[in-house]
Amino acid sequence: MSMPFSFKLRTKRVNRSFWGSFSLFTILAFFGAFMILPLVYAVNNAFKPLDEIFLFPPTLFVRNPTFNNFSDLLNLLGESWVPFSRYIFNTVFITLMGVVGHVIFASAAAYPLAKHRFPGKKILFQIVVLSLMFTPAVTAIPNYMVMSWLGLIDSYWAVIIPAFAYSLGLYLMKQFMEQMPDALLESAKIDGASEYRIFWTIVMPNVKPAWLTLIILQFQILWGSDGNGFIYSEQLKSLHFAANQIIYGGIARAGAAAAVALILMSVPITLFVFSQSKIIETMASSGMKE
Repeated sequence: MSMPFSFKLRTKRVNRSFWGSFSLFTILAFFGAFMILPLVYAVNNAFKPLDEIFLFPPTLFVRNPTFNNFSDLLNLLGESWVPFSRYIFNTVFITLMGVVGHVIFASAAAYPLAKHRFPGKKILFQIVVLSLMFTPAVTAIPNYMVMSWLGLIDSYWAVIIPAFAYSLGLYLMKQFMEQMPDALLESAKIDGASEYRIFWTIVMPNVKPAWLTLIILQFQILWGSDGNGFIYSEQLKSLHFAANQIIYGGIARAGAAAAVALILMSVPITLFVFSQSKIIETMASSGMKE
């Protein structure tokens, strides 16, 4: 008669003196403050009058805050022959479709690479790893040629479809899926679950930290994309393109450019702040319990 096995999680408690903890906290606080300086500067720059923006040496904090930069931005947007709401819709549509599609395609491709055996599996994964070395500038021309052959130039899909093939997302999902125990998937197959049911009801919930992180990364890329080289119609341009037109307008538009820079960066930062706590919570609670 076999006896049941019991496993205990052994944890090692780290004892640290008061001065050791204080030193560690001081070092982390210093580097954290250093990293947040660009954000503080961008926020203050949006509320500076023009004379403070061009002040040399530049100041970190605003002395005479004003909302004129935002009012100037509204006036410039009102003079545009394409409604500003159209730019917002284009950006939101491209970003949402690209993020959702990438998470689905990356997860579906990573599942067989992580949990199935088939000829050429190692070669395919090596190709994925090799593709991480190439920057978007290297793949811009091949992407354009493929989209041109498909007849998708000057459309939303010319930006959305290449986002599906973001190789870092496939690599990340594959690495997370490999950590799942094979016994869990085998027991689901014995119970009669199909591969699609196993993928959607078992694999995807357990790799939630991976695809939440993937959403943040892909959102930042697509939100800052202007579709340059793929979209030519003004009605299909993104919000980032409209912002660039303001930024390149000259010295007189420096205040409006600072305001639009703050608006553009606030959305991905807000998404990261709210998603960060969910990722940490999911990582702490998604472990397999015996």
